[in-house]
Amino acid sequence: MKQILVTGGAGFIGHHFVELLLRERKESRVIVFDALTYAGSRENLAAFRENANFRLVKVDLADRDQLRSVLDFDPDFVVHLAAETHVDRSINSPEPFVRSNVVGTFELLEALRSRDWQAAPDRRFLHVSTDEVFGSLGPDDPPFKADSPYRPNSPYSASKAAADHLVRAYRKTYGFPAMISYCVNNYGPGQHPEKLIPLVIKAAQEGRPIPLYGDGTQVRSWIHVADHCRGLLLALERGEPGDRFLFGGEECTNAEMVQMICRAMDERVPEAAPHNRLIQQVPDRPGHDFRYALDDRETRRKLGWVVEKPLRVSIRELVSKNRAQS
Repeated sequence: MKQILVTGGAGFIGHHFVELLLRERKESRVIVFDALTYAGSRENLAAFRENANFRLVKVDLADRDQLRSVLDFDPDFVVHLAAETHVDRSINSPEPFVRSNVVGTFELLEALRSRDWQAAPDRRFLHVSTDEVFGSLGPDDPPFKADSPYRPNSPYSASKAAADHLVRAYRKTYGFPAMISYCVNNYGPGQHPEKLIPLVIKAAQEGRPIPLYGDGTQVRSWIHVADHCRGLLLALERGEPGDRFLFGGEECTNAEMVQMICRAMDERVPEAAPHNRLIQQVPDRPGHDFRYALDDRETRRKLGWVVEKPLRVSIRELVSKNRAQS
C-alpha cells in the first residue's frame, strides 16, 4: 500500500485532491499535514473521518520540532500544497507568506532529507506552484512556458518563487525526486469566500455591492479544481524527477468574469435582475499584474491530461449550487 503525504490537504485544492485520491486510489493510504488556519478546515475533510486509509495531522510545517515529531514515516509520494495564497493578504502582511511558503517548504525538505528519504527508489515529491511566479503578460504576449524566466511581482508570488527555487536546488544538490507544477486560478465548490468567484456570488445573492478592482481589464485564466486535481494525480504517477507541468485554463477579464456570474444569477433569480447593477469599481490593487496565461500543450501531450469542465457551464453550476444552499 502506497503512502501519500498531502500537505495543505484541508485547504481548497487540497481537500479536493484528497477526495480524488481516496476515491480513485483506494489501495493508497493518505496522510494530510495541515496547520488548519482560516483557509483550511477539518470540515473540508469530514467525509473521510471514518476511512481507514485517511489520517489528518495538525502541524505547522515551519515549526521544525513539531514537524519532525509527526514525520515519523517515509511516504512514497509527497504532494506539497500547503501555502498562504491570497495576494491581497500578502500585500498587507507579507511575513506569514514568507514563513509558510518559504520556511515551511525548507523545513519539509530538510525533515525528509534528515531521514534520507530521497535515496529510496520510485519516490516522488510534487511541489505545487503558481503561474504568478512568472510575472505579468501583456495583452498580445504568448502564454508562459515551463522555461519562462521568473519575475514575481507580489510578496505572495515572490514567496512561491523562493519555494520553487529551494525545491529545484534540493533536486540538483541532494537528488530529490522533485517535480514542480504551475497552475492558473482555480475555482469550484468549497472555495474560501475571500476569492473572487465565491465573493461575487455571495455578494450578488445578498444584494450587496460587487467590488471590481479598477476597470476590470486584467486578464486571468481559470481552471476548475477538479481538472487541476486530475492533472496533479497524472503528474504524480506519470511524471519523472525534474519534470515541470503547466495546467492552463480559459482566459477572461475580471470584468467579464463578474458579468458572467451576474448573468448566471439573473437566470437563477430573475426577479432580482439585473445583478450587474451591483458592480462597484474600487481602487486597484497595488502592482496589479495585467495578465496570466500558461501554455500547457506539452503537459497535455506528456500526461494525456484534458480539461473536462468548461468555464461558463461550471460557473452556472456553481451559482445554482450556491443558490440551492443559501
